[in-house]
Parts: sequence; C-alpha cells; structure tokens
Amino acid sequence: METPHVSIVEHFTDLEDPRIDRTKRHKLIDIIVIAICAVICGADSWVEIAEYGRAKLGWFRTFLELPNGIPSHDTFGRVFSLLDPDQFRNGFVRWIQAISQVYAGEIVALDGKTLRRAHDNTLGKTAIHMVSAWASANRLVLGQLKVDVTAYRPRR
Repeated sequence: METPHVSIVEHFTDLEDPRIDRTKRHKLIDIIVIAICAVICGADSWVEIAEYGRAKLGWFRTFLELPNGIPSHDTFGRVFSLLDPDQFRNGFVRWIQAISQVYAGEIVALDGKTLRRAHDNTLGKTAIHMVSAWASANRLVLGQLKVDVTAYRPRR
C-alpha cells in the first residue's frame, strides 16, 4: 500500500513573512518545514533544529530549495519570534487536520517498557516505566510518557 502524500508546504502558503526583503537569505517555507520536521523528531531548541537541518541536508534538498543551505540557530529563533502566532497555528492545524483525514483509521500501537538498570534499591528508587505511542503506517513515534506503574498494579 502506498502512503498518501500530505505536504506541509501547501498549508503555510498564506503565512506572512515578517522579514525585510534585503535580509532574506532563506525562504520562509524552508525554515518552517525544517523546524517542524526537527521538532517532530525530538529537537527542542533552535540549536538542535539547526543541527537536525544540517544532518538531513541531503534529504531536505530533495524537496526544499535551500538557496543558502540550512539557516543558523539564530535565524530560526529570529524568524519564529517575528511570525504571527495565529497565522502559524492556523497553518499547522490545517496540516494536522489533513494528516488526520488521510490516516483516519490507521493503527496506533502502544508499547510499555521498563528501562533496565534504571532503579537503585539502596536509594529506594524504582525502575523507570515508559509507554510509547507509535503510528505504524508512518513509522513515527507520536509520544512517550513516563508512568507510575504502582497506580496500575492489581490489588490483592
């Protein structure tokens, strides 16, 4: 079965670029797409977003223009600080809604794990227990959560 295509780009076409024309070295849509992809893959700072972009440069070049390569972490931070949050949210919500329509009924697998050697009996620390949600069709981790298994143990 072929995976349907849902483009991030088409959902951000009306996002206004707040930058002055003479200061634009990178296309706004390139910055948006790299940032969204990086955050989905776990980046949580502008530095990590720029590092992710550099690590995936070859892949990004297959569908983004990137006339001046990957933006710096300062550029990501500056551009996002200038964006209209409502316009960005509207584009992002449209993209997520499009994805949810395309993948409606897809399987989301849940998996629980206990991290080995994550306990310390001498300090009274129990092992760490994690639950993960995995979108099987997209091969994408949707989220992970540390859980307290004592709340779920059956009573005797």
